[in-house]
Amino acid sequence: MRAPLLLLLIFLGFYKAYSNQDTTTKTIHIFVALCDNKYQGIVPVPAGIGNGQNPNTNLYWGCGYGIRTYFKNSKEWKLLKTIKGDSLVMERLVFKHVSRNFYLVADAYNGKFIKTCTQHFLRSASGQMKDTMHIGNRVLSINGNSSLLAYIGHDGLMDFSLNESFVNKDKKQRDCIILACISKKYFAPHLQQTGANPLVWTTGLMCPEAYTVHDAISAYVNNEGNAMVRTKAALAYSKYQKCSEKAARNLLVQGW
Repeated sequence: MRAPLLLLLIFLGFYKAYSNQDTTTKTIHIFVALCDNKYQGIVPVPAGIGNGQNPNTNLYWGCGYGIRTYFKNSKEWKLLKTIKGDSLVMERLVFKHVSRNFYLVADAYNGKFIKTCTQHFLRSASGQMKDTMHIGNRVLSINGNSSLLAYIGHDGLMDFSLNESFVNKDKKQRDCIILACISKKYFAPHLQQTGANPLVWTTGLMCPEAYTVHDAISAYVNNEGNAMVRTKAALAYSKYQKCSEKAARNLLVQGW
């Protein structure tokens, strides 16, 4: 009797976790490959902001226009939880939108493991990698369970190849944003397999700081339409990079 009872308890535990999963909210999951002078094929930046093993000072995380700092200072998002990670995902942040039923999960990947970060993003976009996490009494959908996935960082596909299949596993289409240099060219062969919908990606060299993805997400959560997601991204990039709106629109494109 002990074995059946144990199995029943395990089943009830899984059922409880599933039943607590919040199906009325949507989750955005951002994968950030920390900027890394040593392990990435980038034009070197100052040592402090280019240390891919230190999120606190990293260009794409702890600096003023990094994901952590920029979203913490945003009036649109409230930080709910900071989770210290390990040598791979060094920190996780969980935000809640102040007026919409959206959560945002951002992961800071050790810059040394940019290839793993890229793989996790593409596996999530294809539905191969799905997960949930607890925040209070809620169970949030993350990775391939998210409605929108974003990759931020160096385009590692310029430096390495991915010899695996990212074919969609569940016939669901996920929205994606990929802010990395020339991301449309390098990510397209893999993203096509996933069946994902590219809301914003790039045709040239760019700086993937947080304002671009922040304003694109703002349009997304307010249901302003796909075209406005790309427009908001371009306007933010034009403002902060001090380039023309035309140049920003030529850089930040949508669709195939």
